Amino acid sequence: MQQPSISIAIVDDHTLFRSGLASLLEEFDEIDVMFEAMNGIDLQAKINQHAEVQLILMDINMPVMDGFATTKWVKANYPNVHVLALSMLEDEKAIIGMLKAGAGGYMLKESTPSDLLTAIKMIVNKGFYVNELVSGRLLVALKNEDIKPTFSARELTFLQYCSTELTYKEIADLMNVSPRTVDNYRESLFAKLNIKSRTGLVVYGIKNNLINI
Repeated sequence: MQQPSISIAIVDDHTLFRSGLASLLEEFDEIDVMFEAMNGIDLQAKINQHAEVQLILMDINMPVMDGFATTKWVKANYPNVHVLALSMLEDEKAIIGMLKAGAGGYMLKESTPSDLLTAIKMIVNKGFYVNELVSGRLLVALKNEDIKPTFSARELTFLQYCSTELTYKEIADLMNVSPRTVDNYRESLFAKLNIKSRTGLVVYGIKNNLINI
């Protein structure tokens, strides 16, 4: 059975790059490019008509409203929409800035279309995409820059249930989701917090007042 296609938007001030990328991605059956925007203000004007958008490919350096500000706006107003930063910048400040703003991953514009497709699928399914560019830096950023990871309401509910005696299957039943979805919540929290066990999640949750005992 064919998977439903992923609805995306492209925000970039370079018209030729933006159009070329849209054409490349449309070659994939899994991708549906809903609209393009030239900066954050343009995105704000268009996204209302496209409530189905699941992910935005976000440039960083744009006039009027750059990628940092636009990503923050998207996460504040459309928290369920994922953002994948797509930039020519390889410096840590840009990478950390976009992750802090709420991007789920960071890729360079020189990436291949198939790598980009992999990243898009990963972010939509897992909520994040860690590659060679981000992995080490992301962990350093979490430790040194005190980035507070953000959690979805469902992840926080799952975290609360983790502090009980319930099995993962019982948690899935209570949350009305599949065991696979619960696995995704767990893996997402493991990655965001660099934690490898359920006990570790519970300890983190208690320490940070995310779990009510």
